[in-house]
Amino acid sequence: MPELAAELLRATLETLQMVGLSLLAAVLAGLPLGTLLVVLDEGLIAPIPPLQRALAAVVNVGRSIPFLILMVAIIPFTRWVVGTSIGTSAAVVPMAVGATPYVARLVEGALRAVDRGAVEAVLAMGASSWQVVWKVLWREALPELVLAVTVAAVSLVEYSAVAGAVGGGGLGDLAYRYGYQRYEVGVLFWAIVVLVVLVQAVQFAGDRLARRLDHRG
Repeated sequence: MPELAAELLRATLETLQMVGLSLLAAVLAGLPLGTLLVVLDEGLIAPIPPLQRALAAVVNVGRSIPFLILMVAIIPFTRWVVGTSIGTSAAVVPMAVGATPYVARLVEGALRAVDRGAVEAVLAMGASSWQVVWKVLWREALPELVLAVTVAAVSLVEYSAVAGAVGGGGLGDLAYRYGYQRYEVGVLFWAIVVLVVLVQAVQFAGDRLARRLDHRG
């Protein structure tokens, strides 16, 4: 039992590392990308429809590739970034790449829900495009953006389990090596329990933070 607890702790910390780092990278890339999908759209802040359609097509292609196939397809890129294609650090790269277009679409949806009249009013007062984005779009959509990040974090927990099953470490690796290959049902059970607890904790924290940030009553 102490050995199982130690393995679960190690695997949980690896999962948290994978999810945390990949979520940070995906948000840093997906937030500006999702914002551009809104800003460049026709009739909005700085319309450049051809560029917006090109970006949308790239995002759609990224979202169309199953995560497991993506992991295999970008192995050379992963090796170039972190020097290896196996382990926790290596799993972060495809997780971040796979989550970025997903985050971009979530951000786009959150920003499109902002009252268009507020955007037009700020533009009429002579605000720059960056001021509209910062003071209107991001500020008004902040609760929805928090929920978007929460959804992405939950999805990345799932990605981490898939990555673990193919050598990425974490709870997925623990469940595969012990629960599947060695038929240790107890290990598989506790790995599932920890994954469920992680997802519930992330969802609870995200929902609560979004409600606290929502100033619209």
